[in-house]
Amino acid sequence: MPTLFRFVVTLMILAGIAYGTMFALAMFVEPKKAEMSVRIPPEKLNPKKN
Repeated sequence: MPTLFRFVVTLMILAGIAYGTMFALAMFVEPKKAEMSVRIPPEKLNPKKN
């Protein structure tokens, strides 16, 4: 049983580190806001039917 307990504790520590990292990224990183435009060729808007 000690091996199983050690394994579960290790998984919980790794999950806590992953959760903490995601929380820190969500709280402290701001995405850059910028306008974006994509040109779509007319062939894609009105495809010719055969």
